[in-house]
Amino acid sequence: MEKTLVIVKPDGVQRGLTGDVLRRLEAKGLKMVGMKMIWIDKELASRHYAIHTGKAFFAGLIDYITSSPVVVAVFEGRAAVQMVRNLAGATDPLAAAPGTIRGDFGLEIGRNIIHGSDSPENAATEIALFFRDEELYEWPRDTERWISEG
Repeated sequence: MEKTLVIVKPDGVQRGLTGDVLRRLEAKGLKMVGMKMIWIDKELASRHYAIHTGKAFFAGLIDYITSSPVVVAVFEGRAAVQMVRNLAGATDPLAAAPGTIRGDFGLEIGRNIIHGSDSPENAATEIALFFRDEELYEWPRDTERWISEG
């Protein structure tokens, strides 16, 4: 099964939306295999957002993601990366469809509630930044036969 990293960003935590965000992912059928609340420091933030180094918005992005605690989670399921991205909606909440997390809860691109990995390869890298192997759990979900055909 594919795994992906999800971050409920500072605005999501501060607005009390963590439960709503995680509930939507679980309701879809994705299985949570790891979760914790952390306060990201600048060094970890810089590693996580390294692809944006040198861009005009980089400093603001680092300041924002380190401004408050976040909830990081790992979800597992068929096409988990794409499923989370579909549920999250477009990066700019103004372009995000109603019914998506960003479409329902966001107003500004800089306060868009959720991060989800953009590829299985990046998911593996991101998960390793935030979780040690022993913090991820393989567990049988009794409802699996009602969620997945195989």
